Amino acid sequence: MVGRILTCQDDVEEGLAWLAAADPALARAIAVAGPVDLRRREGGFPALLSAIVSQQVSVASASAIWSRLEAAGLTDMQAVAAASEEALTACGLSRQKRRYARALAESGIAFDALAQAPDEEIIATLTSVTGIGVWTAEIYAKFSLGRADIFAAGDLALQEAARMIYDMDERPTEKALRTQSLAWSPWRSVAATLFWKYYGVQKAREGVRV
Repeated sequence: MVGRILTCQDDVEEGLAWLAAADPALARAIAVAGPVDLRRREGGFPALLSAIVSQQVSVASASAIWSRLEAAGLTDMQAVAAASEEALTACGLSRQKRRYARALAESGIAFDALAQAPDEEIIATLTSVTGIGVWTAEIYAKFSLGRADIFAAGDLALQEAARMIYDMDERPTEKALRTQSLAWSPWRSVAATLFWKYYGVQKAREGVRV
């Protein structure tokens, strides 16, 4: 079954109100973070390719690589499938990410159908593609499909935000944070957006590229 979809800012505000009422620590985080925006983006092949580009690099580095891919016309499925190794390398893609980009271009994912699938099916379908792990699949489900109850617990910025919000001695592990995030359901995606915004305010840099 497809759950709640975040479609407008009112949905975010509803989620924030629920989180603030459920957890005093989150209420304090909301006060520090300031306005928390919807942050939706288009889905499809370019969004997933962008998520692959963002894997394990800084937001600034990912943005620079993406700009070069856009300038070279290498952000759609057919163009990436036909591109030479040299062209992809010139845009800044590592050997590993070149392989991942080609695997995605050849995956045959039916993106329109995927948008109608339950969260678990989305994650399973995407992670069957070489180079797409749980983090990438969850980022896509949240930002491109607007799923309201997704929390990418493997994200280092989210882990660091949790450490600060809950005054922990060290960052929680992915497993620990995923378990903790169950308390924020059915609004885990709003909690994640709050955490990224909180991280950005505290660290004076963007926590996730959208």
